Amino acid sequence: MSHFPRSLRLAAGIAVMATAAVSLAACSSDDNAADSEAASATSLADFGTLEDLEAAAKEEGALNVIALPRDWANYGAILDLFAERYPEITINEASPDVSSAEEIQAAETNAGTDKAPDVFDLGLTVALQNVDSFAAYKVEGFDDIPESLKDPEGRFVGDYGGYMSVGVDTSKFPAPAEISDLTGSDYKGAVAINGDPTQAGAAFAAVGLASILNDGSLDDFQPGIDFFGELNSAGNFLKVDVTPATVASGETPVVFDWDYLNAAYTADNPDWEVVVFPDLGYASYYNQAINADAPHPAAARLWQEFLYSDEVQNLFLAGGARPARMDAMTDAGTIDADLAAALPEVPAETLVPTQEQSDAAGTLLGEKWAAAVQ
Repeated sequence: MSHFPRSLRLAAGIAVMATAAVSLAACSSDDNAADSEAASATSLADFGTLEDLEAAAKEEGALNVIALPRDWANYGAILDLFAERYPEITINEASPDVSSAEEIQAAETNAGTDKAPDVFDLGLTVALQNVDSFAAYKVEGFDDIPESLKDPEGRFVGDYGGYMSVGVDTSKFPAPAEISDLTGSDYKGAVAINGDPTQAGAAFAAVGLASILNDGSLDDFQPGIDFFGELNSAGNFLKVDVTPATVASGETPVVFDWDYLNAAYTADNPDWEVVVFPDLGYASYYNQAINADAPHPAAARLWQEFLYSDEVQNLFLAGGARPARMDAMTDAGTIDADLAAALPEVPAETLVPTQEQSDAAGTLLGEKWAAAVQ
C-alpha cells in the first residue's frame, strides 16, 4: 500500500504567507449568523443527526468557499458532487488561485458580511497564525485522523496531502534518476516551479526538497537555494509559474510540484511521468477550517462533514492526494484500493518541517532567493 507510513508523525501542510490583499465586494448580512446556534456547534451531535444539519444548511441556502482551484486535488469533482447532492445550497466559489494568507485577508476584509468565506483550505503556517479566527468543530471521522494532523479542538484539521515531486514530459526530456541530473545540459530552459517560494507553499517545498537532497536539512535551506541558483546559472531554470495551461502547451515540461498535481497531468499526456525520489522525501498536508465569522455556519459544518466522509476522501485519492483518514479507511475496507495502489511509492524516509523550521526557511528565502535566481 503506497501511503504515508503509520509510524510517521506528519505535520499539516506548509504554505508561505503572501502579502497581497484580497478585496471582495461585500454587503451587509441580513442577520448575524455568527450568533446562531449553528455557529456554536462543535460536533454533529449539537445538531442531532446529519439530516438535521443538512436541513439547517439548506435553510441558509449558500456556502462561500475560497482558494479551491478545480484542478487541484480533484476539487472540481468534489464541488460538483456537493452541488448535486445539495441543490438547495448555492456554492459561491471566490478567488480560486489565492494563497492561504489571502484567504485570511478576505475573511478580514469581509467580516460581518454575507460575502465572507465560510471555510478555508490552508497551509500550516497560516493556520497556526490564525487559530483564533477558526471555529472549533470535530467531524464524525475526527478520531480517524492522526493526532499530528489536527488541532485537538478541531479548529483546523489536515485533510489531504502528498509529496514534493518532479513531473517530466518524457517525450522531450528524460526522467531524472537523481535531483542533480536536472543541472545537466539535457534540461536546458526546462525546469519550473509552482510559484515564488517566498509566497507559495508548493514552490517553498520545492526548495525544501532540493535542500534535503543536497546535504542540507529542514534547518538549512541554503543548499536548496544554491541548487536553484545552479539551475539558473546553467540556463535550466525556467522562470514561468506552472499552471495546467503551461504544462498542456509544453511551456513547462519539467515541473517541481506536489505529486497529486503532477499526477493529474498524466490524464492528458501519457508521456508525463511523476518522479518521487526514493530515498528521502518532503511531505505536506493542507488543512480545513471553519471561519468563526462564517455567514453560513451550518453549511460550513456540512461541508466539513462532506469532505471527511469516505466518499469524498476517496475523491481526494482519485485526484492523487493522500486523504487524512486513509489508514482508518484502509483498516475498515472503505478505501479505494485500486486508487491507493496507483499512488507513487513513498520514499524510504520522509521529512516534514515544523512551524519553527518553516519560519526560519521563509526568512532565509526572503533574504537569499531573488539574488540566487536573478
